[in-house]
Amino acid sequence: MAALVAKRYVSALLDGENAEGMADLLVVFEALSTQFENEKFVDIISSPSIARSAKEEILLAGVASLKSDKINNFLKLLSENNRLELIPVITRQLSKEMAIVNNAYTGSIFSDVEMDAKTVKSLSTGLSKKVDANISLNFVKTDFDGIKVEVEDLGIELNFSKERIKSSLIDHILKAI
Repeated sequence: MAALVAKRYVSALLDGENAEGMADLLVVFEALSTQFENEKFVDIISSPSIARSAKEEILLAGVASLKSDKINNFLKLLSENNRLELIPVITRQLSKEMAIVNNAYTGSIFSDVEMDAKTVKSLSTGLSKKVDANISLNFVKTDFDGIKVEVEDLGIELNFSKERIKSSLIDHILKAI
């Protein structure tokens, strides 16, 4: 639900922006989103006992040096509609929109076996050629028995598990008999 609401705010925010303007907005909202990692900040923003105007002042003070009416008005709009807690979701949506404009996406490789940087780079290059986009992958060590490549923004998920291959081999042998 929050993602759908954020998507509408982002589309309004990006209306008439070029790629450079989008990048600038993304930097601003990434900085604002880092504040939501602070528990005290989140308590202030989500507290019903603190006046909406005070919350608005805190955020506007953080972006005052930019002297951007567009950002100031956007934050005021979020404050008026009690949607300040959507800022991290808006940042993720802005990041997705930026990825679409640049045709550059990030993804992850999950496996229980360590992979060197050369292998990760090779997988990134191969996948980039297949989908005609710039894809950068990073390795995440997990307890997954096999290899899983995931690029969420493109909806790509490749999965090679030992269990799946084993069951496919058994099915194939049983069909041959």
